[in-house]
Amino acid sequence: MHDYDTLRALADEGNETALDRLADLADTRGDLAALSDLLDEGSEHAGRLLTRRAVANRDLRELQRLSDAGSSEAETELERLLRADPSSP
Repeated sequence: MHDYDTLRALADEGNETALDRLADLADTRGDLAALSDLLDEGSEHAGRLLTRRAVANRDLRELQRLSDAGSSEAETELERLLRADPSSP
C-alpha cells in the first residue's frame, strides 16, 4: 500500500493514477467530502465513485450536482432514473 502523503504529493504533481488511488482510499473510508474535493480537483474516478453511490441511494439531487460538475456518467444515470417506471422503487 502506498503512503497517503506520497500519493498526495504525486497527485499534486498531476499524476492521475495517484489521484485515482486517493479516490479509492476516500471511497473505502466512506469519506464523501474527500471524494467531492477530489472531483473538484478533476478526478473522473472520484466522479464515478460518487455517481455509483448516488445511484445506489437513488439520490437525484446528488446526481444533478455531479452532472453539473461535468460527470457525463451522472447525467446518463440521472436521465435513466428520471425515465424509469415511477411505480418501481
